[in-house]
Amino acid sequence: MRPYKNNHKRQKFRTNGDRSLNRNLDNQSIISNTNFQRKPHRNNNQSASRLIEKYNNLAREALSSGDKILSENYYQFSDHYLRVLNEKEKNHNQAISDRDRQSNGKSDSSKNEKIEEKKIASS
Repeated sequence: MRPYKNNHKRQKFRTNGDRSLNRNLDNQSIISNTNFQRKPHRNNNQSASRLIEKYNNLAREALSSGDKILSENYYQFSDHYLRVLNEKEKNHNQAISDRDRQSNGKSDSSKNEKIEEKKIASS
């Protein structure tokens, strides 16, 4: 009679000392890597107009190779940046018109004051 049934199975680790040695080596390699830096998520350095052109070109290339799904994906990216560009231009134009109104309002009030001065002087 055999006292142990599972003697024929291979052991993963010879001793507990070997197991802790392997764990310590793994932790040291992670800790010692101080040069590791994460990249910012979806940070692009290109303008919206260049990204529109880029994704339109990629979409045309994917469509010419026969991949309609990838082409549609690129067109959606292009459409997104087109909306971003339109919003940016709208805000820019609105800021310019607000600035023009403020400067025109000041000049109109000064013109009104001059007209009133003339009326007072002439009467």
